[in-house]
Amino acid sequence: MDALNTLPNKLLRELRGLIRILWVRVLVFGLLAVLSIPLSQVVEAWLPDGLTDLVSGSSVDRLLDIIATAMLTVTTFSLTVMVSTNHATASQFTPRMQQLIRQDAVTQNTLATFIGSYVYALVAIVLRETRYISDEKALAMFGMTVAMLALIVWSLIRWMQHLQTLGSLINSARQVERMTELQFQDRLENPCLGAVPLTEEAPEGARTIAAPETGYIQIIHPEPLQSLAKELGCDIYLPEAIGDFVFVRAPLAMVCGGAQDDEAVERLTKAIHANVVLGDERTYDQDPRFGLLTLGQIGSKALSPGINDAGTAIDVIDRAGRLLSSYRDETQSDKSPRHPNLYVRPLQAEALVADAFDSIARDGAATREVQERLQKVLGGLARHPDADLRKAAKDRAAEYLDRALAALEWAPDQDRLRRAAESTKGRG
Repeated sequence: MDALNTLPNKLLRELRGLIRILWVRVLVFGLLAVLSIPLSQVVEAWLPDGLTDLVSGSSVDRLLDIIATAMLTVTTFSLTVMVSTNHATASQFTPRMQQLIRQDAVTQNTLATFIGSYVYALVAIVLRETRYISDEKALAMFGMTVAMLALIVWSLIRWMQHLQTLGSLINSARQVERMTELQFQDRLENPCLGAVPLTEEAPEGARTIAAPETGYIQIIHPEPLQSLAKELGCDIYLPEAIGDFVFVRAPLAMVCGGAQDDEAVERLTKAIHANVVLGDERTYDQDPRFGLLTLGQIGSKALSPGINDAGTAIDVIDRAGRLLSSYRDETQSDKSPRHPNLYVRPLQAEALVADAFDSIARDGAATREVQERLQKVLGGLARHPDADLRKAAKDRAAEYLDRALAALEWAPDQDRLRRAAESTKGRG
């Protein structure tokens, strides 16, 4: 029964990943569009005989021809825009933005609507030519086609509005911030994914479960692991956090207690390999550090000599500071672990601050305006209620100040930065 109870959470998590894949949405909408054709004939059978003469079959044929011709052109244009935006964001901001561009809901829904409408028109034309849908049964098909046209027009309007900001710097940074905020909120509501915080090493004598491949830890499904650990009477320790890079045959999990026979070990190995998902790139799911790292890379790229945009770096610093202000120590949560037999590494304040600001502090060391904003934001975080975040912010602020003073060559800039740092400390 416990195993069955864990399925909905894992399936829901996997379903969320599936619906972000473009071809899945296109396939679903295409199938719905095709199924609407026989549905229209079912509706046709219920219509009074006097209404069937209101619309001729040629009217339906003209509408279907319009949809088939227009949707092929519009779909090609939309795909070109998406590919161009993908390459532009990768070259101008960071390749890590490509994931969010590919998973953009408005873009995917628009393409699914266009391709689905095209498939609908093609199938309907074929059925009309084969006399499956005769002129006497065209009224419901006409109504369905008009509804499809209305959906297309609405999608076009939404798409044109979306194109105004798609791939822009502000919108891209906002997308990363929004995704990271969602992951932070989910992590704060379920500290350590509902598991026990792993603050020390696994007990001596624990059995090691090796990684089956080399890659990043992308997702952890805690529910099946807890169910099996409870059944076998053991504890599962995950020494690597989400987003960490592990090598094949390196320790992926440690198992302590419970049955140690070959059957139990095999079951544990299969469960851990299935529910600690490895991949060739980091993802935003369950990984707020990756979002902060991406923001930092956007700011760092803006400070490159070819772009030299300090304003973007300052905007990124503000966004990262806003995200970090919601941080809470997972080891101090008053919530009881929902998975008491599973141990997961908590988020570390020092690592979060480093992910967000290190690259900007390095590449913007000689830019006084950027360094002043770093001191201001870190000064604000130095007054955060969490002690670990306060210490991390103070340590990084001192480190960034020393680096900037060494990089700034003009004495007045050095003096201004010192005054800004002292002013921030004074308010703390």
